[in-house]
Amino acid sequence: MSRSLATEPFLDVLPMPAAVATLRDGKVTLSRINSGFRQIDAEAGPKGALDCSDMRARIHRFLEGDALRDVFEWTLGQAVDARYYRVVLTRRSGARARRCLLSLIDRTPEERTEHSLRREMAIDALTGLPNRAGFEDRLEEVLAKGGREQYAVLALNLDRFSRINACLGGIVGDELLISVARRLKGALRQPDVLARTGGDEFAILLSGVSRSDDATEVAERIRGALAIPFTLSDFEVRIGCSIGIALGASLAADHEDMVRHAQFAAKRAKRTGLPEVYRSEALDVMRAEFSIETELRRAIDSGNLHLHYQPICDLATGRIVSFEALARWRTEAGEDIPPARFIPVAEEAGLIVPMGRWALDEAMRTLAGWDRVSGASCGLTVAVNLSAVQLRRDNLVALVERTLAAHNLAPRRLTIELTESAIVSDRDPTAETLRALKALGTTIAMDDFGTGYSNLGYLQSLPIDLLKIDRSFVSGMLANRDKVAIVRAVLSLAQTLGMRTTAEGIETEALEQTLGALGCDYGQGYLYARPVDAERAYQLLLERNR
Repeated sequence: MSRSLATEPFLDVLPMPAAVATLRDGKVTLSRINSGFRQIDAEAGPKGALDCSDMRARIHRFLEGDALRDVFEWTLGQAVDARYYRVVLTRRSGARARRCLLSLIDRTPEERTEHSLRREMAIDALTGLPNRAGFEDRLEEVLAKGGREQYAVLALNLDRFSRINACLGGIVGDELLISVARRLKGALRQPDVLARTGGDEFAILLSGVSRSDDATEVAERIRGALAIPFTLSDFEVRIGCSIGIALGASLAADHEDMVRHAQFAAKRAKRTGLPEVYRSEALDVMRAEFSIETELRRAIDSGNLHLHYQPICDLATGRIVSFEALARWRTEAGEDIPPARFIPVAEEAGLIVPMGRWALDEAMRTLAGWDRVSGASCGLTVAVNLSAVQLRRDNLVALVERTLAAHNLAPRRLTIELTESAIVSDRDPTAETLRALKALGTTIAMDDFGTGYSNLGYLQSLPIDLLKIDRSFVSGMLANRDKVAIVRAVLSLAQTLGMRTTAEGIETEALEQTLGALGCDYGQGYLYARPVDAERAYQLLLERNR
């Protein structure tokens, strides 16, 4: 643009840069200009303001059209020195000449404030790292440029952080998070992006990574860095982590999907204790479990679950002395879902507590019904399996007392079965609950004994009446000396501690006789019966105990 343009007096009155633009012979020129616009034109360099960005093209389109006003945003310069303007083009109605008034409203302060706020909103105030929004913005930029096959996202969850935070206080918790962020930063390369995406959650964007082995190697390096104890406010703190990995090369997904997939893999890593790479088939399993959860919730609400009963026999007399109540579920579509599938889902979804309450009530209702049919006590007990989750979350003693009273049953008619792992976890609260149940008069059985990690000294201190030897030791024991030795040791231990024993998985008379000879008290298995409904269970009682 020529620097000899005249300055229009009325333009100098305007409190903003302004000029008159004219379209002549198909070309946009400036015929008038004020001092403010002249300064901007000088700042624009040798080509002038018209040839910065698409200013000339926008004015050209306006002058060729019929509109009387047009507004658009325009940026002069780049990066930190950029200035931001709102360009307003106006012309009089009916004007034949292809010309307009061009005025510039400086929006630089507002834009810079907005950019500053946006940066602050994308930063975690505690660690100074990008937060979830900032991390996803960075990831979106990377994926938009292509080459996703060279990137991987890691989702990292700290183990036991909430417990540490509760025990040592929020200040120590914050100090730990800051220290973890520093350790993680030190374990990564310069191009990698580290972010804190939640309370105890971090995310990492790895560049130059295309194979799962490469990403897993980084994950193991991170685990090694966090394995060294942290010294915080006179406390030595150890903290582990679970790491999930999503590879860009294996995913046709957007940035949100990559983060979600990495987080899903991190959940699996919590169970396995190892870094896990996201695989679509694992998501299919999760969706199936979610479907089961939805149907199971509906089944509990509508009363579509039912109990089957498997007899437990006295090995000395062959008589049925008890039944174990086992939950069964047939969906509305008629599909039988095995307990091995729906019980873990119920525990994960928090449905195991209402399910346990229902099972206890239903089992006691059935036992009371058998008593009524018999005209007196039928002489049986019923064993009900309760989950470790219910042991922790429910007031089990009050529940048992209330349920027995509702069906007018003595506490000795109920056996509560808990797995070995449930009994030995959270030892002190568990022991207190078991003692209260024992004082109530119920029988306490440790199920699946031998599959967990019981401390024998602790076992001695618990009010356990009955050890159930897991079927994995009983099945095939006649052909396996090691299994015989294990069973013999369990029976000897139980006798020493004054506990009775039940062997699970008895399928042959030879096995029954051997266990009886070894001193086992009771037996359970297909030799006697498979789990059956309440009516058939009562018929078995009549047939066997005549």
